[in-house]
Amino acid sequence: MDRSLFKAPFGAHYWKLAAGELKSTRMLVLAGVLTALRIAVKSLQIPIGPNLNITFGFIINALGSMIYGPVMAVLTSAVSDTAGALLFPSGTYFFPFIFEEIAGGVLFALFYYRAKISTLRVMLGRFAVTVIVNLMISPVIMIYYYKLILGKSYQFFTIPRMVKNLVLFPVQTLILVVLFNAVLPFTNRMDLTFTGTTSLKVTKRDWIILACLTAVSALAIFLYYRYKGLL
Repeated sequence: MDRSLFKAPFGAHYWKLAAGELKSTRMLVLAGVLTALRIAVKSLQIPIGPNLNITFGFIINALGSMIYGPVMAVLTSAVSDTAGALLFPSGTYFFPFIFEEIAGGVLFALFYYRAKISTLRVMLGRFAVTVIVNLMISPVIMIYYYKLILGKSYQFFTIPRMVKNLVLFPVQTLILVVLFNAVLPFTNRMDLTFTGTTSLKVTKRDWIILACLTAVSALAIFLYYRYKGLL
């Protein structure tokens, strides 16, 4: 069994291994189970405002992407989004939302699959999903959803959505650290993951980086609203 680890997901061998997961019966079965769990938790959410909910799918998403990689993540994300919309409908189905789901799965995989897992890497993976998916892709899709389906306008940036993501980023990062600490000893032993570590610790440096990333995001949002004359 190839136990290669990669510092970055840019080499041909990395993508060969990721594509090879599609030929593994064990990995396909596991992906099916995790996808079912991911669909099930779609109905679990805590509403905190109009169109703002705290969800828990990111936990299954990150774990699955770490195990089976970015290629399988595209398929499981597509199935999860479609089946979730059918089983737990929330408004009118809008196909472009599938790209938001896929982007989240792929980004998690690029940071966690076949990589030496560290608290910093977990943090950066969660930060990439927060910025690229939650703050960039999702608002663009929502703009078209409101315009084409609801016939209304939708503001790209809103204070509640920004604050929610800022608050949830460090919380979700710590949740993933706890999750990986719990599962890595088992997944490594079962040759499901090859992370080079089975224990993650949040060091003083990690706390500082986490605080800095949150502060930089908050500053960017403040400057945006200041520039727009909204503050």
